[in-house]
Amino acid sequence: MRGPLRMKRIICVLVLAVALATSAGAQNIISGTVSDAGSGNPIDNANLVLEGTNIGAISNSGGGFVLGEVPSGDYVVTASVVGYASQSFYVVVADDVDMSFRLQESSIEMDPLEVMASRSDEKSPVAVTDVDKASMSARLGSRDIPLVLDTTPSVFAIEEGGGAGDARVNLRGFNQRNVGIMINGVPVNDMENGWVYWSNWDGVGDATSSIQVQRGMSDVNLAVPAIGGTMNIVTDPTQLQKGGRFKQEVGSWGFTKSTLSYNTGLINDKFAFSGAVVTKGGDGYYKGTWSDASAYYFAASAQLNAKNRVELYVMGAPQRHGQNLYKQNAAVYDLDYAKNELGYEDAWVEDFSRMNRSGNSGRDYNQNYIPITGDYRNKDSGQYYYMYGENTGSRFSKSLLNERENFFHKPQVNLNHYLSISRNLRLSSVVYFSGGSGGGTGTYGSVKYNYHNDNENDDGFSRVIDFAETWNANEASDEGSGGILRNSINRQWTIGAVSKVDYVLNDKLRLQGGLDWRTAEIEHCREVRDLLGGAYYHYEGNLNESTDAEYRKGLGDKIAYWNTNTVDWLGAFLQTKYSSGPLSAFGMAGYSIVGYSATNHFKRPGDAGQKSENTGIGGGQFKTGVRYAVDDDLGVFANLGLVNKVPILDAAIDEKSGVVYEDPELEKFRSFEVGADTRLLERQLTLKANLYYTLWQDRTNTVSVLTQDGSDGYVFLKGLDAVHSGIEAEVAYQPTKMVRGDLALSLGNWKYTDDVAGTYTNWVGDTRTEQDFNYYIII
Repeated sequence: MRGPLRMKRIICVLVLAVALATSAGAQNIISGTVSDAGSGNPIDNANLVLEGTNIGAISNSGGGFVLGEVPSGDYVVTASVVGYASQSFYVVVADDVDMSFRLQESSIEMDPLEVMASRSDEKSPVAVTDVDKASMSARLGSRDIPLVLDTTPSVFAIEEGGGAGDARVNLRGFNQRNVGIMINGVPVNDMENGWVYWSNWDGVGDATSSIQVQRGMSDVNLAVPAIGGTMNIVTDPTQLQKGGRFKQEVGSWGFTKSTLSYNTGLINDKFAFSGAVVTKGGDGYYKGTWSDASAYYFAASAQLNAKNRVELYVMGAPQRHGQNLYKQNAAVYDLDYAKNELGYEDAWVEDFSRMNRSGNSGRDYNQNYIPITGDYRNKDSGQYYYMYGENTGSRFSKSLLNERENFFHKPQVNLNHYLSISRNLRLSSVVYFSGGSGGGTGTYGSVKYNYHNDNENDDGFSRVIDFAETWNANEASDEGSGGILRNSINRQWTIGAVSKVDYVLNDKLRLQGGLDWRTAEIEHCREVRDLLGGAYYHYEGNLNESTDAEYRKGLGDKIAYWNTNTVDWLGAFLQTKYSSGPLSAFGMAGYSIVGYSATNHFKRPGDAGQKSENTGIGGGQFKTGVRYAVDDDLGVFANLGLVNKVPILDAAIDEKSGVVYEDPELEKFRSFEVGADTRLLERQLTLKANLYYTLWQDRTNTVSVLTQDGSDGYVFLKGLDAVHSGIEAEVAYQPTKMVRGDLALSLGNWKYTDDVAGTYTNWVGDTRTEQDFNYYIII
């Protein structure tokens, strides 16, 4: 019985093998056409894909296509092309199949994440970190926006002096002047010097839908020389779910923050609105770092038709807050800690042993905080500041005076437009306005101090304004106040436009080009803020004033300097992106022309240096990179960048004297980076690592100094060279949907490479002297 049974089994196996071989050998053809559902016209360059296989085709000029050598079986065939909604059909293939696709023209997929904010995806050959809305809500709390990035490699984000909105962020050792900050595709770095003041964007964190940080040269296609990296903040109302929310936050030291927001979500797949109002206040951890702030945000998006979409953004954050800005010796806070834990020698802290407070002022000590006691709490000569209108009244509190206070309001309005010119050609544009008004405070003249050491001529240690002594001296003087508080104001407006053309040649190659135009006017001056008991301040610095009465300055009068500067910027760029299979690459070239002018209102028209211009300063950049996907779980990349950056205004014109620095040296950056990313343990573990090297040449820098005789001066340095290099790594492990751990590592070596020559400029009244020196850079 065993023999016949074994024979039957062999025969069955042979029959099954023959059947499978016959089935596998049946190769079929799927053919057909792709056309426009509305007009019936054929659609060329449409992608046809047999889902789950590597079989595909592209439609020809007549809309026809052929998918050949298709084994018999059940499949899904999908047709897709830019500007149309994709269409899929289920098909049973047992023989040749003929089918047709009629594609509906779709709403333009013009997400600001990709178009205006220059977002990168996982195929981009750059170091990228994304922060979504959920992560921001969990990690940011009530802090300034940059602090959500404190676990990102090579990102150093701190609150600096501890005042509300005083945060700053550094990438790869570069400060905010060399980090491109964009909100909804619009650069927000200061037009004069590139700085960013986060107090101006206090309400944006509550409306932000996502943040992307690209470290290094990045693949951002604006002609903005962001060397350390870029930070793209997007507040897209279409990405937010429908609903309203009221959030009340309460914290230590009297902190409160109230947020009311509402999002409509998408309405009829065409409209979306989002808005938020915020109020914030508190005393602050450091003495005198109170805050009094509010913010507003509104966004609207409308899909007008299949070709046009518009968006409107309005935001602002009026605020006042006390600051803690001066660096301190550790012995000011705790003498014992400085000696026993930090190893300070007795000679270093000798003066602190005779301090009024024994050198133990506590960690919340703030040199800018001036306590007012007794009957002096009722003495008030009024304070003046200008923030979209004159404000004259009492100081913030009867019991304290802030030497350093910041007040500012910088609203911004963006109007975005997205146009589909054809299936492959799109135009994205934004016109925007930003206007800032406010400033910061400080002392001016001969203010009386309480020194924390016995030598009043030694400013090396901590000192606080003696309110009572200053008030008494000013009140008793026949020549007005000897020392006052001043405002250093900044009133500005900026109008700009960014326009980008996006052309998809085919499914592999894409071209982008665009223009970036901006013009700004900025007024700088110092004003009398608080006379501190005197009737006026006697100031003789203005050349165009002659009588004693005109020398008497009251609240709001201008002193020290009064300039109006203009900045004109025009940039252009061209970028190409290529993606085919495992290979993706990009190349970008950009060029910018910048012009500066400075007008000194304390000089008569026609006087030397009354108005100065330095225009036509050009700088360019070139960036390229390539990424190769070894497999689905491993990719490697490399990129390089060459940038010749236009110097800031201070390196082009001396505002006070009007001296023009002819043919200013361009700052040069040369950068190279390599990296890899991989997924392990069934994609539960993600690893990213990269190495970078950036050479910074011909850097210019202006450093303010105080001479031994008490006069102001500054050092203008040029020809500084530095190297920024390092290693970065990110690890993410998510074993379950409910558990995830993240680890970031960065090791940086950022240093100057040599010493430099510089010009020391000293001002005594209106007399200007210069002297060249060699300066030794500490490495």
